[in-house]
Amino acid sequence: MSERAPAPGGLALVESLVNTLDVETGADSLGTPGGRARFGLTEDEVPAAVELRESLRAVLLAHAGHPPHRTVTPLGELLARGPLLVTVDDADGSAALAPARPKSLTARIAAAVAEALVAGTWTRLKACEAADCLWAYYDRSPAGRGRWCSMRVCGARAKMRRYRAKGA
Repeated sequence: MSERAPAPGGLALVESLVNTLDVETGADSLGTPGGRARFGLTEDEVPAAVELRESLRAVLLAHAGHPPHRTVTPLGELLARGPLLVTVDDADGSAALAPARPKSLTARIAAAVAEALVAGTWTRLKACEAADCLWAYYDRSPAGRGRWCSMRVCGARAKMRRYRAKGA
């Protein structure tokens, strides 16, 4: 949907997971073997991944100043299931947070969120305000006030609706 560049660092994983569902058509790539393989998921792990995806979407809507799209499990509860470890490089002493279970999608998402918090980029990952879209995107606007994943599609539709409403 979006013509934007992918989110930086680990946020690309978060963005990619949220964007596995096309809200407008209902197509969910987690329902396909290829879609699951991108995240290292088995078919049995899909319900937990969907729960995580929708909790992330609700938080990304909050980043954009919008209410949740539906009732979801709080993201903090889900991320608590993905423990992290502090790793320290012996050569240079640099430290990082890493998933305690590297194959766990929840742990990888928790590490990505932690990395983004440290980098100050977490709140720049948002969900499009268009109710028929809700696509995740990284807001690179100078003021951080982006509203749509695509100005050409969702932004243009919203502006056209507003224009038509004025004429009615």
